[in-house]
Amino acid sequence: MPTPNYFEFYGLPESFRPDVAALKRQYYALSREYHPDFHATATPEKQQEILHLATLNTNAYRILSDADQRMAYILGHHGLLEEGKQELPSDFLMEVMELNEQLMELEFEPDSAAVERLSEEVNILSNTLESGIEPVLAGYDGLPHEARPQALTQVRTYYLKKRYLLRIRESLAKFATRS
Repeated sequence: MPTPNYFEFYGLPESFRPDVAALKRQYYALSREYHPDFHATATPEKQQEILHLATLNTNAYRILSDADQRMAYILGHHGLLEEGKQELPSDFLMEVMELNEQLMELEFEPDSAAVERLSEEVNILSNTLESGIEPVLAGYDGLPHEARPQALTQVRTYYLKKRYLLRIRESLAKFATRS
């Protein structure tokens, strides 16, 4: 069963930077409209439909109100997070491999100064990624339909890189608590 189009459900354009106030307004309006208590005397079929719509509303808001989940949702909606479509540039993979090697060294020789240096490297890499993708995310809404696939490819690359860095940060957090 395909994932519903949450943007259509809310009557909003697909966007990495949606109008947060409009999103919240739609969520609250539909929460009132589909609240099961207001349909207690309806037929069992209608009650099931209302329950389905209330759940859809909750899921839509949960996903669209969180930037990372929204990004994954949009990419998934366009079929860009499927297995086998997750190639990353080799220079980035080499950088990550070097960071992972440093993490392995910390496993055998804990060193708080090395943890700090590695954390700083990851922060610099993350900040570079963020500043590079921001214009794409902010300008996505205004792109003509035919230019969106290229932007989505850039966003997918950013998203996958960010996931790699998140795993490294999680490992670093474990080392930081040990040091």
